[in-house]
Amino acid sequence: MITQTLTQLLVQAQSIAGLTFGELADTLGIPVPPDLKRDKGWVGMLLETALGATAGSKAEQDFAHLGVELKTLPINEQGFPLETTFVSLAPLIQNSGVQWENSHVRHKLSCVLWIPIEGSRHIALRDRHIGAPILWQPTPEQERQLKQDWEELMDYITLGRLHEITARIGEVMQLRPKGANSKAITKGIGKYGEVVDTLPLGFYLRKEFTAGILRDFLGY
Repeated sequence: MITQTLTQLLVQAQSIAGLTFGELADTLGIPVPPDLKRDKGWVGMLLETALGATAGSKAEQDFAHLGVELKTLPINEQGFPLETTFVSLAPLIQNSGVQWENSHVRHKLSCVLWIPIEGSRHIALRDRHIGAPILWQPTPEQERQLKQDWEELMDYITLGRLHEITARIGEVMQLRPKGANSKAITKGIGKYGEVVDTLPLGFYLRKEFTAGILRDFLGY
């Protein structure tokens, strides 16, 4: 079932808020793993199925026909995000002419349906609850912060300074290795402009940034 309109998507997301993963999975006939150690993407898959996302593993937005990206946000008992949020892989080569305005990161973050979920590990996976959805678009200030970080991080990539990149760079967004393991190698630009083997890098939103989105939505 493809969700046809933004209103339908929000209504559908609101209709599963308050359910546990187990309740939703049983309704959809999806088995619940004992934990997420070997099934890291299971929660996202469960919610994509429930909401009728169409992208699958493709690089487009989850609801491309609506221009909406779906992101789960694991939170603790205090309502603070437990982890950073992956946005997209960084283009390490063939990136000349890429500006913030036509970047994959901006496209992915132009409109996001955030689904907060209980993430505390002491709660059994079946018993964790799904929170109320947040349909979010960046404010001018958030867009300024994201653009500033993206441009700074892309400078490191395009100027062959991959070896200098650390997770500390960036106010609201960071670059970190993104691969199944250290054997996942891709191509990048070295300090002399040569093509080198390197780890894939991904753009991640810092926890403080997504905590701000939650605060704005809840009004505190």
